[in-house]
Amino acid sequence: MTETRSLEERPVRVLHVSDTHLYGDDSLHYGIVDTHAALVRTLERAETIEGVDVVVLSGDLSDDMTVRSYERLRDLVGPWAARHDAEVVYAMGNHDSAAEFEQVLGPRTRVVDVRGVRVITLDSAVPHAGYGHVGDEQLRMLRDALATASGPSLVVVHHPPTPAYGPLLAALELQNAREVLDVCAAGGATAVLSGHYHHSLVAHERGIPVIVAPGVANTSDACPPAGHERSTIGSGFAIVDVPAKGEPTTTFFTAPSEQDGTEIFNLDADEVAQIARVAGVTA
Repeated sequence: MTETRSLEERPVRVLHVSDTHLYGDDSLHYGIVDTHAALVRTLERAETIEGVDVVVLSGDLSDDMTVRSYERLRDLVGPWAARHDAEVVYAMGNHDSAAEFEQVLGPRTRVVDVRGVRVITLDSAVPHAGYGHVGDEQLRMLRDALATASGPSLVVVHHPPTPAYGPLLAALELQNAREVLDVCAAGGATAVLSGHYHHSLVAHERGIPVIVAPGVANTSDACPPAGHERSTIGSGFAIVDVPAKGEPTTTFFTAPSEQDGTEIFNLDADEVAQIARVAGVTA
């Protein structure tokens, strides 16, 4: 059980997991990856990390959008969090479905305080699209939540408010990142926790750390051949330590398997453009 100490004595520790892409049955992601097994392996890898106060799952939790997929997620993450006396925070991603998500995991937007750190969850998913957008009502909620926070604040949103490296993900970015960052900066947000890109990343936007967790389902190649989008087998997570004052410390971990590095897909420029036309901002 996590020792209860003040934020001044010990930073709040976040286990940041993203892009689990679970199925309600034994389907394989891209016909290759057992995402349920990947999440089991990820949680087992994190089991010995002490002092976790909150588990944040930053979207794309399901791949088939079924109630059963969310139940399988809850049934893995819930017991892990209970053993560590940790809160659980779930966020929507572009592969998630609002009705099924809420039926099993609760509200899509949420404000929860964990040992003096406020965690604010947004829903950046746009129905039938791969890109993200945070609406005006959520921006008002975010503004109010930041204004009334008594300590550090973490904003959880699936689509990172920082540019992507790959050409496909660049077509699937958060479309109003500037607006989100304006509210975060004005309200003194400590950091933004995101997923979507499937590789570890820490960027600074308007002086705010944007922490992108590696994917559980697979790992995006951040330096593929020009114009390509490439992915390999690989899972990981981040540990984010949030002090009472100052910037969080982020450490990235892998959850290795014997298949790590195996190529899942390697899309050329024409294939990237076709997917971008369907799921991107021009759709």
